[in-house]
Order: sequence, then C-alpha cells, then structure tokens
Amino acid sequence: MSDPTPETPDADKPKTPASPEEVTRKLEDFIKNTLGGQVLFTRIDGPGAKRSQPEGDEKAPEEPAEDNGKAFEFTYKPADIKAHLDRYVIRQDEAKKVLATAVCDHYHHARMLREHHAADEPGPRLEFSKQNVIIIGPTGVGKTYLVKHIADLIGVPFVKADATKFSETGYVGADVDDLVRDLVAKANGDIELAEHGIIYLDEIDKLSSGPERLGRDVSGRGVQTALLKLMEETEVSLYAPNDIRSQMQMMFDTRKGRTGREVVNTRNILFIVSGAFSGLEKIIEKRTNRKSIGFVSAEAKAAASEHLFREVRTKDFIDFGFEAEFIGRLPVRVVCDPLSADDMFQIMKQSEGSLIRQYEREFAAYGLKAVFEDDALREIASRAEEEQTGARGLVTAWERVLRDFKFEMPSLGLPELRIDGALVKHPETALMKCRSAAASLAMELGTAHAGEVKAFAERFQRDHGFTLDFDAAAMAAVAARAQREGMSVEAMCAKLFKDYPFGLKLVTRSTGTTTFVITADAVANPDKFVSDLVVNACRGSNTEAQVTGGE
Repeated sequence: MSDPTPETPDADKPKTPASPEEVTRKLEDFIKNTLGGQVLFTRIDGPGAKRSQPEGDEKAPEEPAEDNGKAFEFTYKPADIKAHLDRYVIRQDEAKKVLATAVCDHYHHARMLREHHAADEPGPRLEFSKQNVIIIGPTGVGKTYLVKHIADLIGVPFVKADATKFSETGYVGADVDDLVRDLVAKANGDIELAEHGIIYLDEIDKLSSGPERLGRDVSGRGVQTALLKLMEETEVSLYAPNDIRSQMQMMFDTRKGRTGREVVNTRNILFIVSGAFSGLEKIIEKRTNRKSIGFVSAEAKAAASEHLFREVRTKDFIDFGFEAEFIGRLPVRVVCDPLSADDMFQIMKQSEGSLIRQYEREFAAYGLKAVFEDDALREIASRAEEEQTGARGLVTAWERVLRDFKFEMPSLGLPELRIDGALVKHPETALMKCRSAAASLAMELGTAHAGEVKAFAERFQRDHGFTLDFDAAAMAAVAARAQREGMSVEAMCAKLFKDYPFGLKLVTRSTGTTTFVITADAVANPDKFVSDLVVNACRGSNTEAQVTGGE
C-alpha cells in the first residue's frame, strides 16, 4: 500500500536564514506597533555593510582587520580654501581666513602624524593639539554654509546637528557618539575617510549653564562632559549599544565570521561648534568696563557687540556657563559679522549659491525667463535686513512678493517676467499687467494660427459630420496652450477634442443640433464642456416629453 503523503524532497532542507535587514525590519515594526511608534531606529552601517551576504551555512572568507590602507590626502593651502569660500559666501573675510588656516593646520598635522607612525622612526612622539573651532555670530550669517562648503571642497563627510537635541543621557535613545557613527554612514562605511570628517554642532550656546539657564544646567553640563572625550581623542564603537538595528548587525557579522575594525578613532575628526551667544557681549562689556551711557542706536549697538565679540576670552565663556575643560578644547575662535542690506544685495548678485539662481531655475522649468533687476534686489535686501534673520530673511521677503507669480505665470504663457522695483513694491498691479499682456499675446497667437484651427475644424466636420465654430477667444486659448506644451496647434486640437464625436452624437440625437460653438472654456476644460452639453440636451428632451404627455 502506497504512502498517501507525497514526497517533499525540499522539506528536510534547512531554510535560508533571514538577512539582518529582514530580522531588524520585523523587530522594528513590532516594537513601533507595541510602543506606539515612540522608538527611533538609527542605522549605522558596519564593516559588513557593503559586503554580500553568504547563502545558507557557507562561511564567509576571512576579511582583513584593517581598511584598505588608502590614506586621506590633503594638499590644500589656506588661500585655496578661502578662494573657494569667496565663490559662495559674501563678506566674513576674517572668518574665512581663520577657518581656512585652522582646517589646513588640522589636516596637515594629521598627515604628518600618519607619516611619522608609518615610518616607525625612533625619536620623540609627535605632539598634536587639535584645532577645534568655535564660531560666534547671529543667525543667517553663513556659519553652516562656510563649514559645509569646506567639507565639500576637501571631500570629507560632514555631519551637522543641533546641540539642543542632546541631553546627559542621550536623545531619543541615542547619544553624542552617534555623531561619529553618522560620519561613517556619510562615508558609506569607509572608516578611514570618516576618521577625517567634520562634525558641526550648532546652537552650542544653549548648552551653557549660566544663571539665566537653570533649566538646562544638568543636561547642558552633561552634554559638555560627553563631548570632551570626542573632541580630543577616543575610540567610538561602530555598533551603537542602545540601538537594536546596530546590535543585530553586529550579531550577524559575528555569526558570519566577519572580522574588521569595530571602532572609530576621533583623533583626526575636526569639531566645529557655533552659536549666537546672546548675552555674552554683556559679560565682555563688564570685564572691559565699556558699558555704554545714554541713548545708543540699534546700528551702533550691533557694531559695538560685534567689536566686543572679537575680544572674547576663555574666562568670558566660563562666566557664560561653559565648563573650562570644554571651552579649552575649542582653541580657535571665529567671529562672523552681521549682514547689512548691502551685504545681502551682494549675496543675491554675486554668490554662486544665490537664491536668485534658484528662482531663475524654477521659472525656467515652465519655459519662462525671469530677469531680476538691481532695484528689485536692493528693495528685497532692505526688507530682509528688517527681518533680522540674516540671509534667511531673503527667502521670506521674496516669497511674499513672488508667491502669486509662481502660481499664475506658468499658465499665462508669457516668455519673460521682468522683476524690478515696481513689481516688488506693487506685486498686485504688476500681476494684473502680466495677465493683460498674456491675453493680448494669446489673441495675437490665435490670429496667427487661425488657419490651423480652421483646418482642424474642417477635417473634424468631414470625419464626423459636426461643425465646430471656434470663436476668437478659443483660437487664442488653443494657440497659447499649444505653445506652452510645445505642440503644434492641430496636434493640440486633436488632443483636446478626441472624445467629442461620441458626446456630440448624444446631443444631436436629443436636439438635432450639428453646429457647436467652441469657447475658451471648452479649451480650458474640454471634458466638462461636452459633458455639460450632453446633460443640458437630455434635460431639454425630458422636459419636452413631459409637456407633450401633459397635453
């Protein structure tokens, strides 16, 4: 008697183990659903991140314990870095010089240490004091922009974070060590490159524990303490101890027999911190006995604060609420100047990253050339200065002016928009003129292409037996739409009215009408236009039937 159970040769085979991504994804979904989505998972790719997973129980080959040995190369001079920054950042010349010099010193020292270690020559050990930087300046003056473009130029990973996100025990399940792991992620797992990256912490002044910041005392001091070891030299585990996904990756790498570097050394990572440091000028003023007497204008007060910041001392930072050990690890001090209206005009006019280039591209996407006049730029610069948010005020000022133009101009069909002082001061009036100009242009286009519209109408009449009578506004609308969409007028007509034969047949059955007037509304919304014709024709037919039945 045969066994009724069919043989399943694959039943005894071991199942392929799930990949780390599958397991961690299931754990992530489970914990998020259980805890209401209050868990944040941070992925830090480890040594096995870019390596293929072996199938089944096949053992992965031994991997070298070190990276490929390719050293990070740095050949720039301070003048090279400043010249690059001059292309993007207006003014801040002193800050550019100090930053460029500090960056070159840092990376050249790192190269010398690496060469000395590789040579293994007898003699005294090279000493290296890190050139970590603290930047002082109001919001919107280009602090982040400066650091980002330095990182882009020299080709190192760049991580930016706000100091306010951290607390003594970490934030959202993470801690300051995650900044280093983020560098590894930005470097696509290249630990050698990550060890030469730049970590930028903004709003560092919020970590001070002065008398006015009692609420931040504990956490502020805790974060300062946690950052101390990172800014000097320490080794950070590549796998975050408090992150589930990172620990799962470590377990799978261990199971597969993968060996490699599991720590990141912070000796050659450059730390740059920044903040507005509101109130620091009062501490400096008190120390230098320069307290102003009597009425002082806002401009004079800003200039005085800027000058005072340049005289800041370590003791001033300590009085502001920083730990002496923390501020001592930031030996390079950079002061960024506040931006005037003329500075913001130059930013829009000369910077390669100018907001004006962005607006030109946005309008060009619709085939519209935007031309910005100098009087418009100066008016916007003056308004942005009143915002007191630095260069960020330019975005606010421009959006208020161009909001309606960005919405309507793509549909008007004009080839150019000239943005001058009059438009900035009276945008509603300028937009009305654009609408009028668009209507006139459309009429001219309609007249120029009237023959093509009539040719389509004649062909439609021969093919379907219906007469389409285009009025002047409809001809203008077809021509304008064809120009906007880059089509010929006849092709546009064929596209707009391809479904009309069926709908017009229904209208003819009910009313006997074979001639239809095509208006601008039909061009703007052809489906609605023919649908309304059908509905009205059916209603008229039903009403006539009811009247006849009543008689």
